Amino acid sequence: MYIIGDEEIEAVTKVLRSGALFRYNDRSECERFERRNAEWLGSAHFALTVSGTYALTAAMIGLGLGPGDEVLVPAHTYMATATSVLTVGAIPVIVDIDATLTISPDAVESAIGPRTKAVVPVHMWGAACNMDAIMRIARRHNLLVIEDACQGVGGGYEGRKLGAIGDAGAFSFNYFKNMTCGEGGGVATSDDKVAERVRCAIDPCHFYWQGRQDALQPFAGNGGRASEIMGALLNVQLDRIDDMIGRMRRERQRVLEGTQHLGNLGLRPTPMNSPEHDCATHLMYTLPGSAVAHQFAAYVPGVVASDTGRHNYTEWDQVLHGQGAAHPAMNPFNMPANAGCRRTYARDMCAASLDILKRTVMIPMHPRHTEQEIADLIHDIALAARSALEPGAPPPQGLRLSQAVDKQKFDVA
Repeated sequence: MYIIGDEEIEAVTKVLRSGALFRYNDRSECERFERRNAEWLGSAHFALTVSGTYALTAAMIGLGLGPGDEVLVPAHTYMATATSVLTVGAIPVIVDIDATLTISPDAVESAIGPRTKAVVPVHMWGAACNMDAIMRIARRHNLLVIEDACQGVGGGYEGRKLGAIGDAGAFSFNYFKNMTCGEGGGVATSDDKVAERVRCAIDPCHFYWQGRQDALQPFAGNGGRASEIMGALLNVQLDRIDDMIGRMRRERQRVLEGTQHLGNLGLRPTPMNSPEHDCATHLMYTLPGSAVAHQFAAYVPGVVASDTGRHNYTEWDQVLHGQGAAHPAMNPFNMPANAGCRRTYARDMCAASLDILKRTVMIPMHPRHTEQEIADLIHDIALAARSALEPGAPPPQGLRLSQAVDKQKFDVA
């Protein structure tokens, strides 16, 4: 969460005083957000739900993924990207990332097999995937593209909003995201039929509340309806997001300019896809090795990407151990339809990704950082770089910012 203020308090209070907390009403805050957000994204449809995980599952259901299908997911993402594939009965195939910390287009192309049905590019840490390359590959091989924009809310790629480029996009609005209502999520798509299936996945009773339609028979699902409190919060957050992202982009650019002279020491900015348009929630540096990356991160308010827990495939126990469902009969790994899918995983299977992650340091940006705080960050990065990268250099003296990092920000998606 970046900013919550009086506007959000007033919006929630208004809903509570109205007594209309159920989303189906004449002045629905949820419907208003869905309509406004779809327009802002440049998508024909947007459907709210309870979480980013549920949004991913609903998007996959909407696109018809299921048993017998393989779905390509990156080695670095919150585990929900992979477990959502299992929820719909399909099998996740883990592929390498590249230096941007997002899925490698080359790895995607190399991993495509006869059962591959879809790919999930994840705009990790607010950094955009190489969507032009991914979309070319997907169209050439007739693959569906589900953008995981759970960490990319408010960002874009070459002028298009993240989550509105592929066949469907999934979003998270939990406490740690750029736009928040505490918990929440949503699905964007411009395909009318996909949108209807998504809405049925989110709310199987949707067809009864809104009137039955003969074009699509409803199917059973758990349901994940959003509440009016969530919609009210998000309508205010939508008004904030462009300014917040703009401030973080300016902060990141200023820090990059202020530290570019440190490249001769080996401190190099991580390459980005469309940096003028992404979220800029993090400034990233790629260092020569793991040891110096950890030493550098110890002196600045940042974290090494390999240390972010559940975001690395090596920690996805449910996938690695083949526990794809609570009941064995529902476990996709046991389904006959998936017998021809690739179902073997190992903790060293994406060694190239692990090497990149061990050498990448992420420093969070914030829309309320002051000019002095930004100057102090530049100062501390310079001291930390010299200490970590110059042979025999002592620990830095005179750091201006707290070295304590809010690890929770990196550990929860």
